Amino acid sequence: MKKTLLATAIAGALAASGAQAATIYNEDGTKLDLYGNIQLAYSSVENGEGSTEDELFDNGSTVGINASHMITRDLTAYMKAEWEHDVDEAKIDDGIENGDQAYVGVKGNFGDLRVGSWDPIIDDWAQDKITNNEFVDVSDSSTDAAGLASAAGFSSIDREGDKVQYASPSFGGFDFALGVQYKGDAEDESGFSPVEDGYTSQDDEAAFFGGVRYTVGGLQLAAIYDSLDNYTFESAAGDLEAEAYALSAVYGFGATTLAAKYERTDLDYGSDDGEVDRYGLSARHGFNFGDVYGGYQFVDAQDAAYIVDDNAGTFNNAGTLDTGGDEEYNEFLIGATYNLSASMYLWAEAGVYDREEDADDFVATGVLYSF
Repeated sequence: MKKTLLATAIAGALAASGAQAATIYNEDGTKLDLYGNIQLAYSSVENGEGSTEDELFDNGSTVGINASHMITRDLTAYMKAEWEHDVDEAKIDDGIENGDQAYVGVKGNFGDLRVGSWDPIIDDWAQDKITNNEFVDVSDSSTDAAGLASAAGFSSIDREGDKVQYASPSFGGFDFALGVQYKGDAEDESGFSPVEDGYTSQDDEAAFFGGVRYTVGGLQLAAIYDSLDNYTFESAAGDLEAEAYALSAVYGFGATTLAAKYERTDLDYGSDDGEVDRYGLSARHGFNFGDVYGGYQFVDAQDAAYIVDDNAGTFNNAGTLDTGGDEEYNEFLIGATYNLSASMYLWAEAGVYDREEDADDFVATGVLYSF
């Protein structure tokens, strides 16, 4: 579920876009909530070869539980667990088979300390401010990390798992979060299944991330850093590595939210360096019956076109990236929702990614029911 909140304001003034979770137990300081949603969608996407590919698919249907227990008046233990299921082909697939967010923690006057799996700070505090859409978003540093892994011959990345994070309370409008993502030697996924060119990933690594925010009235400013140390790939020619930075500004007034983002990914691949700079703007306006929204991002990919151009570049055996040179892109996304009830809404979106042969341009629509 991409659109979990109707972004009509920020910092405590956000309005829920769907029904509330069902409380199934609430006694003696212990509370248990059950929630979930069914999402079905249809998309038609340009494949970059002069034709389109379409499908009816599950768009992230989820069931989850929240639980909390008051240890003292000033200290609460809590947990959250979510599972995804494929409703479009429920008889073919295994039903509820994949985990989503899952974590356990304690919170109180000191702040919030948690461990587990959840979205990166750079996603929540910067990327989602531009396009937290139903179908897909504009490209970002997660795109870059995946492109780096793919070009080195590795199969996947994990931006959410194995994290420990501390989030502070607000100090006169300021708050911050610090954490690490730890991938130990014994973890199967830390190897990312290398398949070619002699690259190995860096195991036993605690990758640092952190951010600071300032909120005053309807304005929120944020700065975020992510070392991406778990996506360093070693070879005889040198390391392939990246790190990400982001700045964001969000202003909410009435039913309208405006946002801006600058995001940078620095890349070091063997004998070459490169960077991807992204400048994003977005607007969202809520009505009684739904909302309309749009986002724009300019992408300046210096010597790193492969990252945002469908991973077209590859590394040769000398550790040098083979690309077509510098690239610039304009990414546009627009969308709208229509509420059928407090629990159900329809949505439609379209996107243009400014790639060769219109690759990844799309139209999509869907329905969501939640409780």
